[in-house]
Amino acid sequence: MVSGFKPTWMVTNIYDLTPAQLKANGIKAVLTDLDNTLIAWNNPDGTPELRHWLTLLELAGIQVIVVSNNSRERVDRAVAPFDLPYIHRALKPLTWGMKRALRRWHLQKSEVVMVGDQLLTDIWAANHSRIRSVLVRPILKSDAWITKGNRLLEKGVMWELRRRYPELTWQEDLNERTTH
Repeated sequence: MVSGFKPTWMVTNIYDLTPAQLKANGIKAVLTDLDNTLIAWNNPDGTPELRHWLTLLELAGIQVIVVSNNSRERVDRAVAPFDLPYIHRALKPLTWGMKRALRRWHLQKSEVVMVGDQLLTDIWAANHSRIRSVLVRPILKSDAWITKGNRLLEKGVMWELRRRYPELTWQEDLNERTTH
C-alpha cells in the first residue's frame, strides 16, 4: 500500500529540474501541481525564478501543464501571467486529471512527469496513472486550511516510505539517482 506513494524522484524544488535532465529522461512535458509547487499558495504572482525556469523549458520545447484540484477561476487567475495550459478540478488523488491532460495534449505516459508537493494527492495520482513523479518540498511551510490534514497524514506515510526505502532521500537533481 505505501508503495503507491513512492515518488520516482525527490528533488528540493521544481526549479532544480533542468531541460537537459528532463530531456535525458525522455520528458517532453511537465505536469505540475499549482499551490506550493509552482507558486506559493498565498501568492499567485510567482517569482522571477519561476519565470526564468518556464522560459528555459519553453526554449527547450518542454511543455508545462498545470494539473490542479483548484477551481477554474483560481487556476486561471494564477497561470494567466505565465500563459500556461491547465486542468482544473483534477480530483487528485484520482487519476482523472492526469488522464485528461494526456488526452488533451496528445502525450504518452512515458513522455511526462508529474511534479507536486504532496504524497497523498500528486504522487498517488501520478503513480496510479503510471506516470513518473517528482516530489518537491513545499514552497512555503504553511498551507491553506484544506491541505493541513493531508500534511499530518503525509508525515506518517513519509516515515514508512523512508523505513522501507532507505535510498529515498532529497536530491538536488534527477541525475543523482532514481528511486523507482
